[in-house]
Amino acid sequence: MRIVVTGGAGFIGSHVCDRLLAEGHHVVALDNFLTGSPDNIAHLIEHERFKFIKADISVWCWVEGPVDAVMNLASPASPVGYLDNPIETMIVGSHGTHNALELAYQKGARFLQASTSEVYGDPLEHPQREDYWGHVNCIGVRAVYDEAKRFAEALTMAYHRRHGVQTRIIRIFNTYGPRMALNDGRVVPNFVAQAVRNQPLTVYGDGKATRSFCYVSDLVEGMLRLLWSNETRPVNIGNPREMSVFEFAQAVKAAAGPACSSEIVFVQPRAERIADDPQRRQPDITRARTVLGWEPQVSLEEGLRRTIEYFRKVT
Repeated sequence: MRIVVTGGAGFIGSHVCDRLLAEGHHVVALDNFLTGSPDNIAHLIEHERFKFIKADISVWCWVEGPVDAVMNLASPASPVGYLDNPIETMIVGSHGTHNALELAYQKGARFLQASTSEVYGDPLEHPQREDYWGHVNCIGVRAVYDEAKRFAEALTMAYHRRHGVQTRIIRIFNTYGPRMALNDGRVVPNFVAQAVRNQPLTVYGDGKATRSFCYVSDLVEGMLRLLWSNETRPVNIGNPREMSVFEFAQAVKAAAGPACSSEIVFVQPRAERIADDPQRRQPDITRARTVLGWEPQVSLEEGLRRTIEYFRKVT
């Protein structure tokens, strides 16, 4: 297959490119490096089946020749990324998704839209199922990301219904692993970077908010199973093991080993950091298990070991 990956130089996108190439596919990656990094794909540039195009898909998204699938992963995905680039985030979710969908439509390709658990907002239902419509403040500071993804899902389904495009929607829950940016702003790189530097692990607030952490290889496996499936409804892909942020800080410290002297400290977060911040997050993965035969395989302990090993090399 010849597969286009937008956001291909991002954390998740680069791992998708790796996996597709390992399976023998041809990959065309598009990225404008707003939050992605050339370092993430440096090892692929000379690969005979890999092509990179520097492009902002909000403006232009086209690939010459046949295309079998388009995987749209282009978007800032961390609070630092979308709070620093609020308009760009909205535009890539709207114009960028439209351009990527149009590419798939014109090429007769199947299309996968990378959405997010953030479409559920600060949920009133727990755990979150795909038929839950969410609890989102559409004018809050986080809305630039939440609403961009909700719009992208709606546009994806419009292309499916109007033009018959074979569309897939994945709702990604907290994912971690090598190639996360050090300044990502999310809890995993924050804690891991602090642990490898023997700095205090800073827990914002009281640490009681919960998250569910999925290792990146598990996510990519679920994403590709969805791409090649016949499932047009959104599918949650994430690890249903829920834990508090404080418990996660303890897990990171333990995984860093006895050499880690970091203490866990509680700090008052900035106002924009806590505005509409989900207090609980846990995916219901019944649909993924039933339709895709998927569930996570990498334990938190093993995933953290691999992630810490990577961060020790880059810090």
